[in-house]
Amino acid sequence: MTVTVRGLDVDLEGRPVLRDVSLEAPAGTWTAVIGPNGAGKSTLLRAILGLRRPRRGTVSVAGADPWALPPRRRARLVAYAPQNPNLPPGMTVFDYTLLGRSPYIPHLGRESARDRAVATEVLERLDLVGLAARPLDRLSGGERQRVVLARALAQQAPVLVLDEPTTALDIGHQQQVMELVDRLRRDDGLTVLTTIHDLTLAGQYADALVLLSRGRVAASGPPGEVLTGEAVGAHFGARVHVAPGPDGRPVVSLERSCGPR
Repeated sequence: MTVTVRGLDVDLEGRPVLRDVSLEAPAGTWTAVIGPNGAGKSTLLRAILGLRRPRRGTVSVAGADPWALPPRRRARLVAYAPQNPNLPPGMTVFDYTLLGRSPYIPHLGRESARDRAVATEVLERLDLVGLAARPLDRLSGGERQRVVLARALAQQAPVLVLDEPTTALDIGHQQQVMELVDRLRRDDGLTVLTTIHDLTLAGQYADALVLLSRGRVAASGPPGEVLTGEAVGAHFGARVHVAPGPDGRPVVSLERSCGPR
């Protein structure tokens, strides 16, 4: 399902955070939103999710305005894995994954056999079955990231929104999470939107990048067009070298100064 944003303005406590932001994420593609801290990346995702009301502009998910949908209907269209999720201590991995079925469970009702089967299938796909009975507070960082993703996937929504899915992970777990998301996108035809700090990871996996700077879209398009040394220097204040990797996608590396050590 296609996600479209047009001319979006968002204020927080009277302060402008996003101004005239537009993007389009075609069905089945991966769009990564990048930018320096404070650029408005998470606010943009929350506006797309219907969690932050814009002052001006429109958001459309498969032709529907998220704000016009009841929360349960919205949750069947868009699944969200936040950067800092609330992981109830003592809750098991299976029960937390089962929370993703909430949009399908009647009010005052209980989960069905179908709901439990979906949760089990998701855990199998993410190689988490062996942890199903483990409490959330006994998981490693990489395991927690996969469990948060499991809850989102259990919603069986066609749009998957991930806010910094590789935060606090070592390089091996970063790659595992990105490969997993990419495989799920291709297998299930998901439309994926992420924010991500690591520019090389963004360039290696996303179909398109949207560079936010000071609340505005500074550049958008294929990774090779957005990730340039000039753009990174201007908006991140970093000296970098950008070169194509073996597959032609951009790889960003820091440039050291030539001064005395």
